[in-house]
Amino acid sequence: MVLGNYERVVDKIAKHSGLSNEEVTRKIEAKRAKLSGLISQEGAAQIVAAELGINFENEKLKIEELLPGMRKINISGKIVTLFPIRTFKTQKGEEGKVLNFVLADETSNIKVVLWDTNHIALFEKGEIGEGDVVDIANGSMRENEMHLGSFSEFKKSTKEIGEVKKDRVVREKNIKDFKLGDQLSVRAFIVQAFQPRFFEVNKQTGKKLTEEEKAQGVPTDRRALINLVLDDGTETMRAVLFNDNLPTIGLKDLENQERLSYQMEALLGKEMIFSGNVRKNNFFNNEEFIVDGVKEVNLDELIANLEKK
Repeated sequence: MVLGNYERVVDKIAKHSGLSNEEVTRKIEAKRAKLSGLISQEGAAQIVAAELGINFENEKLKIEELLPGMRKINISGKIVTLFPIRTFKTQKGEEGKVLNFVLADETSNIKVVLWDTNHIALFEKGEIGEGDVVDIANGSMRENEMHLGSFSEFKKSTKEIGEVKKDRVVREKNIKDFKLGDQLSVRAFIVQAFQPRFFEVNKQTGKKLTEEEKAQGVPTDRRALINLVLDDGTETMRAVLFNDNLPTIGLKDLENQERLSYQMEALLGKEMIFSGNVRKNNFFNNEEFIVDGVKEVNLDELIANLEKK
């Protein structure tokens, strides 16, 4: 059985405290009830852990053990994918840099975001690159990404890591079991589709255009997103798909309204496999599924997976 974020943290608390998983779960649910359900299960679990005197900070972790909201993370891993350094303008007009890479160990992999220019300089000078093993201290989790700032430590490691999990680790779940921060996949039907919405992004950074950038007249690209409602037979959930995944679901002509209407109609009742993560929509105060991958249902593959179980 592959455990999700919540189940893993319950296991860790039980192991450190000597309580059973059931006792830990009861304490977590009691904490959520006391806070009127305004906190995720993972968040309540971390409060319970602190109350029991269990501190995961400064503990050396494996990537599969990382949870949304964790702070002061210590971890080692191999850089398996390195993205180009991007520059941007801050609201004060200063130039900043950001660098993303994928870090992997034998358990899983994760996207890491570097914001500190001293860390980024290690890549610019060629001192660290793709394939190197690095040590990280004092990292922070934002959703399913690790972010390193000026207070984080980042250096080339003296350790050696053999085989690592380069493939994206995605767990299958039913919609009724979705939890905030989950990285997962689900086979579901599209039961409702809303008109695409268009927005401008900074051509260089790929981020949504700010008012300041509009005033400066920076080069832009036009992007689109669409909201869907997915149903897997256990529950329904609102999902968001961005520009790159729209052709995959059949939306290949967004500018011609007549063709778009036909394509939108063809979406309803379509069954596909959606992967992504569950995030909080602060505007609507609800959870939504941010889809970053879509693929057709392969019946042969489904049958083979069922036979393995």
